[in-house]
Amino acid sequence: MSLGQMRRRPASFAGLAIALFLAVATVTLFGLLFAAGATAPAAAREATAGPGLMVIAGAFGEIAVLVAFFVVVNALASALRQQHRELALLRTIAATPRQARRLVRGQVLALTLLVAVPGWVVGAAGARGFLAELQRRGMAAPGVRVPGTPLPMVVALAVALAVALAASAVAARRISRIAPTAALTASATEHGRTGAPRLLAGIGALAGGGLLLRLAATRPTAQLDKAGQAALFGALLLLVALALVGPLAARVLAAALGTPARVLAPGAGWLADANLRGYARRLSSAVVPVALLVGLSGTMVIMTRTAEHAASASPTGVTTAGFVTSASDVWLRQIELALLVCFAAVSTVNTLVAVTADRRREFALLRLVGATRSQLMRMLTAEAVLTTAVGVLLGAAVAGAASAAFSTAVTGSAVPSVPMAVWWIVAGAAALTVPGILATGLRAVHGPAAELVGGGRD
Repeated sequence: MSLGQMRRRPASFAGLAIALFLAVATVTLFGLLFAAGATAPAAAREATAGPGLMVIAGAFGEIAVLVAFFVVVNALASALRQQHRELALLRTIAATPRQARRLVRGQVLALTLLVAVPGWVVGAAGARGFLAELQRRGMAAPGVRVPGTPLPMVVALAVALAVALAASAVAARRISRIAPTAALTASATEHGRTGAPRLLAGIGALAGGGLLLRLAATRPTAQLDKAGQAALFGALLLLVALALVGPLAARVLAAALGTPARVLAPGAGWLADANLRGYARRLSSAVVPVALLVGLSGTMVIMTRTAEHAASASPTGVTTAGFVTSASDVWLRQIELALLVCFAAVSTVNTLVAVTADRRREFALLRLVGATRSQLMRMLTAEAVLTTAVGVLLGAAVAGAASAAFSTAVTGSAVPSVPMAVWWIVAGAAALTVPGILATGLRAVHGPAAELVGGGRD
């Protein structure tokens, strides 16, 4: 049954497959780099300046695993959302919660094994290229080589499976817990309030993020690297909290931004505002990946610019702890930023396409009551702009909090140095969000409306 669902709607699992592929490839890459550092002669390890291969691989790898888990959970939730009706029907014909969860785990396992070999190949090639660049920059000894051991690849597969199975347990929890008679109704309606366990988990993540940011802000100038890592992990925890309590935050911001939309576009803006506020959980699913993209990218860019500014202002011309002391350090930050952006972009596109495509029946019903395709596209345009604005504001709040904590540790001031690159991040988020929603919506509004409302087509 798991494979049958995947064959029936392969596009629904494309985003999840890409997220798992990236997880396998990145863990393989940094696992091989770690193995290269561990197997290198002691003289080669001591002959190079900088943090060393094992430190670089460990720092990059832990961030990659955390972000991969975040993205895989989101991608799997999108895939489940598109097959919610089928899972609900299975529950009504006596499928048990355990069988529903087993079906989801089977899909995740099959996809992980499917992308394992391509992920290994790309990860190994990336490890060799990354090591060559580190050697060119003097951050690794010339004689160090990527080992031929398969252990890092096995570890990468194990990590990807662990992340995917944990994500399946989180994503499949709701459909497996509700009563069979309520499952089918729930597949066609907006969910209720945020449950107490989820709300408590969100509050806990928010508190944990706040503690990490406080830790970052109080680091001495000799530990700016630790301040940077604490600020980045704090931003991740705040984004996790946002994902958990997102419907509430999204509803508040949508209500604030909806009034200008109603004034500027009385028809489409009113309907877009009503949709976003009435379906806060759907809005949260759409804005959290945008916030992830803006929050992580903005945090990295602002922290790097703040450290560079502090270095140029200091008498010695460098920061005391070496957060950014050379072009090689800046390059490492750029690589880390590119990795985070890649994961976040995949999550953004996949979620927005899935959420919009899942509204075919809604669009068909609007057409049956007299709405034209052009009116629906104007409504979607207004929704896309509002979704982008909400996601950017939430991500900017996370980036602002994290970079303020880091700036306090670096300069003693909570006001960081903000580069012009942040506007490119906002433009990139808009370029992913608005065209993605409109392109999927254009496809979703076509087709026979009566047949789509009746459930004859997907």
